[in-house]
Amino acid sequence: MVAEHDGQVVGNVMFTRSLLDAERRLVDVQVLSPLGVLPEFHRRGIGSALVRRGLEVLAERNVPLVFLEGDPGFYSRLGFEPAGGLGFRKPSLRIPDGAFQVIRFPAHEPWMTGTLVYAEAFWRHDSVGLRTA
Repeated sequence: MVAEHDGQVVGNVMFTRSLLDAERRLVDVQVLSPLGVLPEFHRRGIGSALVRRGLEVLAERNVPLVFLEGDPGFYSRLGFEPAGGLGFRKPSLRIPDGAFQVIRFPAHEPWMTGTLVYAEAFWRHDSVGLRTA
């Protein structure tokens, strides 16, 4: 999804199909990444609006869970919560515990817990967690 201003793309959000390795079976889930807004358009609610609309679409499509790596201060306002305490395991130890977050939708069932398995593109582009210098 993109946000436009005067015909110019000023922000975008993407959701990527990934898997949750639950005990019962693999579950199709989504990962929010990336989210970007041009710096001159920061603090105008564009990023929040993109995420909210994307989440609405995914909930309508019966997606049970959306995960992300991000700032808890920002994403908690949009309904995300720390995933580790809810029975979810992060796909890499390089992801800070507080950054590993999830939002559960009505299609989520209690047995849907386990390890998040990122799509191959996240690994290919080394865009998982934090690297030390």
